[in-house]
Amino acid sequence: MDCLHPSLYSNPAVPARIVNISQDKSVNEGDDVNLFCLAVGRPEPTVTWKDFKYGLMSEGEFLEITEIKRHQAEEFECITNNGVAPPDTHRVKVTVNYPPVITEVKNMPAQVGKTAILRCEAMAVPTASFEWYRDDRRPVESDNTLKIKNEKTRSLLLFTNVTEKHFGNYTCFASNRLGASNASMLLFRPGAVYGGAASLNGRLSGVGLWFCLSISVLMKV
Repeated sequence: MDCLHPSLYSNPAVPARIVNISQDKSVNEGDDVNLFCLAVGRPEPTVTWKDFKYGLMSEGEFLEITEIKRHQAEEFECITNNGVAPPDTHRVKVTVNYPPVITEVKNMPAQVGKTAILRCEAMAVPTASFEWYRDDRRPVESDNTLKIKNEKTRSLLLFTNVTEKHFGNYTCFASNRLGASNASMLLFRPGAVYGGAASLNGRLSGVGLWFCLSISVLMKV
């Protein structure tokens, strides 16, 4: 009887398998991100990271992203393969946190006795919270002629019955734990002349936010 060589039995093929991988991550914009994916199998498997958003591939167990930007927030897939069986895959989700950025501001005309809307939209992670102020720093509060409607990424000032007292400058503040930004806009009577224009202001810290608002008020006096 023929004898088969012992080596044919000593090293059987083993499908590639991921045995350890990074957990989902939540980081701040500008942080460095390091992901790992460890795999076993026989023959030794390859490990590849795939970027779903842009389709980029990176060879090796480790994926390093330097100073991550908000547009890089996505799922990354680790793929390991050694040709014995279908590849083993696993995904890691990376969330990138950043302070609010107000994306659009527009002055709005309005007629007395009619309805009107001022809009404030902000992109942020975590989601921004909103507050509205009049030009004299008074917080805007809902009443029977004005309602504040906050949605996921925007806040609306809904004027259900415009009166003379409603005309003027409104400032929207959008904030989360990473910072804040503000924007000013006018509700105006068509044909009226106002000195101000809709404006977007940069990111502010909690203290700087009130400082800038105070300076703005002083300049108008």
